[in-house]
Amino acid sequence: MVNLLRQRPATLGELTAALGSTKGTVAYHVRVLRDAGLVRLAGTRQVRGGTEQRFELVSKGFRLAEDAGAGFLLDAAKAEMSPARAGDPGHTVLRHLWLTTDEAHALAQRLDALAHDPDGTATEETEAYGLLVSLYRADTPRLPVEG
Repeated sequence: MVNLLRQRPATLGELTAALGSTKGTVAYHVRVLRDAGLVRLAGTRQVRGGTEQRFELVSKGFRLAEDAGAGFLLDAAKAEMSPARAGDPGHTVLRHLWLTTDEAHALAQRLDALAHDPDGTATEETEAYGLLVSLYRADTPRLPVEG
């Protein structure tokens, strides 16, 4: 449901259809997400004598608290990864960068701007690609400088 609402605000009916679930189940989960402060009411409109509600995420991204582990985000990314198809542009790499504190701050700002780029809107021609960005101080021993 969160991944659907990342695309755009949606009604209970739209969420129900996309998830192939029941309206009651979807409404329950929307209420749980609202109570947790992750989803809010984006607007209402009158339809056939009733009021249709449209819901949106409070934020399209998640930022972990400094003392939280990254396991939740890593598990979420792993769970939504589809098997690679021939010609897919996917790219996953883990490496260490040796940076000064100022360089790390500058890189974090660049990554934050990329992760919050508003141009990633769903259309009939587009497919979803995940972007998991993490810049962290690694617990990696340092080799002595060659001399």
